[in-house]
Amino acid sequence: MNAGVAASATAAAAGAAMAATADQVIAALETGQLRAATPDPAAPDGWGLLPEARAAILALFADRATRPWSAVETFGFVDRVGLPPKDVTGSPDARAAAAAGRPWRIVPGGTAIRAGAHLEPGVVVMPPSYVNVGAWVGADTMIDSHVLVGSCAQVGARVHLAAGVIVGGVLEPAGARPVIVEDDAFVGAGCLLLDGVLVGRGAVLGAGVTLTGTSRLYDLIGECILAGTLDSPLCVPPGAVVVPGTRALPGEFAEQHGLGVQVALIVKHRDARTDARVALEEALR
Repeated sequence: MNAGVAASATAAAAGAAMAATADQVIAALETGQLRAATPDPAAPDGWGLLPEARAAILALFADRATRPWSAVETFGFVDRVGLPPKDVTGSPDARAAAAAGRPWRIVPGGTAIRAGAHLEPGVVVMPPSYVNVGAWVGADTMIDSHVLVGSCAQVGARVHLAAGVIVGGVLEPAGARPVIVEDDAFVGAGCLLLDGVLVGRGAVLGAGVTLTGTSRLYDLIGECILAGTLDSPLCVPPGAVVVPGTRALPGEFAEQHGLGVQVALIVKHRDARTDARVALEEALR
């Protein structure tokens, strides 16, 4: 065997081993045995990362082969061989949810959930929405229409992601930490959460708020500015109520034309009145 053939055989064997390991990680992500990020009181922001999750997903995307998939007779797919659509009726996750007495409700109309995503019991997904590989969605969370939950995104229990919300992942764009939305948060219609931003427990984001990991968040109550960096993404404080606002831009040209830039403002902390406004009717669950 010449050196080139030997090298190719070695590379193929290494690739097969990597794919097998990646399949195991994806399977563990889907059942909830592993999470791309987990609560960790010892971490500065309360969350620890699992780099193996992102590595496994990238390894499966590296396989360019595709095959046809079909969820129902009239709704088919062609996608990567290692990342099929999630079985929302007969998978172990689905059986566990049903056994818990709070099965998922995946409403028909164009929703897709990828293998490797984990849904806790009681999750409701309205159409059309998309939950990408490695995402984790907590119990009794509502994912409304036109919502994207990105790769490895972590969404807590009893969260409401309103219509048109985008929760970024670790692949789009590539980042070390996925977006994290903690328990009992409300994310209003059209919000964009990107680049590893963390939304604290019980926080309320008004419609149209855009936050990235490096955004500045102006706290009108504490009279301070919260800022994130690439190494330490922005964290929205628990219970904060955030709305979109504007900040005037400096300079003669900006002043002449009345130009400003959109910012996010903390205007209050969650109270009983806020709870009443964002409460989700039990019938909708």
